[in-house]
Amino acid sequence: MVENRPVLTLVSHLILLLGLATVALPLWVAFVASTLPQDAMVAGTIPLLPGDAFLANWGEAVARGLAKAGGVPVGMMLVNSLVMALGIALGKIVISILSAYAVVYFRFPFRMPIFWLIFVTLMLPVEVRILPTFKVVADLGMLDSYAGLTIPLIASATATFLFRQAFLTIPDELLEAARMDGAGPLKFFRDILLPLSWTNIAALFVILFIYGWNQYLWPLIVTTDESYYTIVMGIQRMVTVSDEEPRWGIVMATACLAMLPPVAVVVAMQRLFVKGLVDAEK
Repeated sequence: MVENRPVLTLVSHLILLLGLATVALPLWVAFVASTLPQDAMVAGTIPLLPGDAFLANWGEAVARGLAKAGGVPVGMMLVNSLVMALGIALGKIVISILSAYAVVYFRFPFRMPIFWLIFVTLMLPVEVRILPTFKVVADLGMLDSYAGLTIPLIASATATFLFRQAFLTIPDELLEAARMDGAGPLKFFRDILLPLSWTNIAALFVILFIYGWNQYLWPLIVTTDESYYTIVMGIQRMVTVSDEEPRWGIVMATACLAMLPPVAVVVAMQRLFVKGLVDAEK
């Protein structure tokens, strides 16, 4: 048990405040930079208080974007990233929970070798799989499409393993009782397993949503049409210029906008996320 001493309490609060400042200061600097005019950014001095170009920078980012990013409005790139993140998160969860259900509750030949073969794919880095995957996507005509952005990334050995471990903790007596009540495999899955797995699903959804939102390499390879650019690609293209100084105010406004959806997901699902992580460790 932690001792309740005033000195220890003061030290712990100071450490928490230091950690908060370490995390929040770069975010505040990015926000302040998004409110400054271009000449102030070129001068290399960033004040502590916001400037007067907030509406100009944020409005231009949302409405028109930058020519260096294909002239795609940030709103469109946010929609593309949202579609990709939701598709990846929901697809991974659906496929993984069904795969884990089949591995745990059904008996078929080579059941465990198939599971461990899926698990072994965790040892393959993305760079090893990305070229063969691109070839398949190109042959199927899924370049420059939402299907090409999401479908190749929806398989997840990690989520399958976590759901399998969660299902193994459910007592066998529960399955036997469901069978005695006449519940078939689908009813048992829908009425018993799913309600017991909501916290795990919520925790995985938050992690997988952020994973999908932060994707850069795969969208860069499979998209050449500006209308399918994601927000991460847009920020990179805004920064990578050779003939002029980047429009840092608009770049920082775009970066701030890119942080909002993941933060909203974490805040909205915070309790379920923490509970899911705690339940997974039991």
